[in-house]
Amino acid sequence: MYFSEVRKYEVCINGCGRISTNHIKAAVNNKLEIVAVCDVIAQKMEEVLEKNGLEKDETIARYADYKEMIEKENIDFVSVATESGLHAQIAIDCIEKGLHVIIEKPIAMSIQDADRIIECAKMKGVKVCACHQNRFNIAVQKLRQAVESGRFGKLSHGSIHVRWNRNEDYYKQATWRGTWAQDGGALMNQCIHGIDLLRWMLGDEVDEVYGVTRQHFHKYLDAEDVGMAVIKFKNGAVATIEGTTNVYPQNLEETLCIFGENGTVKIGGKATNNVEVWDFADASESDDEARNIQEFANNVYGNGHTSVFADMIDSIEKDREPYINGEAGKRALEMVLAVYKSQKTGEPVKLPLSEFSTMDMVGEFD
Repeated sequence: MYFSEVRKYEVCINGCGRISTNHIKAAVNNKLEIVAVCDVIAQKMEEVLEKNGLEKDETIARYADYKEMIEKENIDFVSVATESGLHAQIAIDCIEKGLHVIIEKPIAMSIQDADRIIECAKMKGVKVCACHQNRFNIAVQKLRQAVESGRFGKLSHGSIHVRWNRNEDYYKQATWRGTWAQDGGALMNQCIHGIDLLRWMLGDEVDEVYGVTRQHFHKYLDAEDVGMAVIKFKNGAVATIEGTTNVYPQNLEETLCIFGENGTVKIGGKATNNVEVWDFADASESDDEARNIQEFANNVYGNGHTSVFADMIDSIEKDREPYINGEAGKRALEMVLAVYKSQKTGEPVKLPLSEFSTMDMVGEFD
């Protein structure tokens, strides 16, 4: 059961682009009252509402200005689904009004802004959820249980491969894509979900990142179309990242691998949603069930948004941290920015980062 049995929650969807339909569906699945939608382009609001059969619902207000929306509407939380470069300021403005927020990835474009979001939320006593919805995939949850119960023994290494295709038509759909100010490249936009999972599974605490990025085939962008990195964790594990939009002619895979002294797991599929390898030394009948996990997903976004919204409601009702809180969102962002900084300096980068922004990469591929 996804929805709250305590009371009906009211939500606004800010940003009506490609990902917003997942937020609308998540709100509907959780029986939330969608009070308003907001976008600077009126047509986008109507399109996403029509796509979800809500175009005739006159109770849903439409706004071009989110500040006007949060000033006028009586709501519990705001879902921020705009272009990435606007996430931080919108989130902070909502938080300062005492509103809880779900923020699409990445939660910000700089370490400094991520810290501002986290600190502001603490001061105002509101919940911040980073929308890394793949954490709720059935296969990922099963893997997490294995990690937490120690079935891997000592962790050896892991990897994330995001081997996708994005052509010029994709970038023409929204001019902010691929810019340093509003998006970043393949690692920040396409690979950050996998990077989040990799860091989460291998212990979160990272010592050092060494990375390289390139812009091979997308010369009309500011940012990278391929990025590779080696990660050293403080627990001794090592990992690799491969993220690209250069795969011809279509998406190939998003694959997460975790290796330990007593176990090996490989999760693949469109959105790290299918178990491909599941082997443990302490084998049990439940492992046969795990090997058969094949979660249907219509697209690379997977099915996790509904669970993200459900968890936000539960965190409000129980006054606890969301399952994927602001700190988690910052950690995923930090990993990408560390790769970018390593590319810029040509040196390994020690974590934690105290400051760095995508804007520090301006001109990298000129």
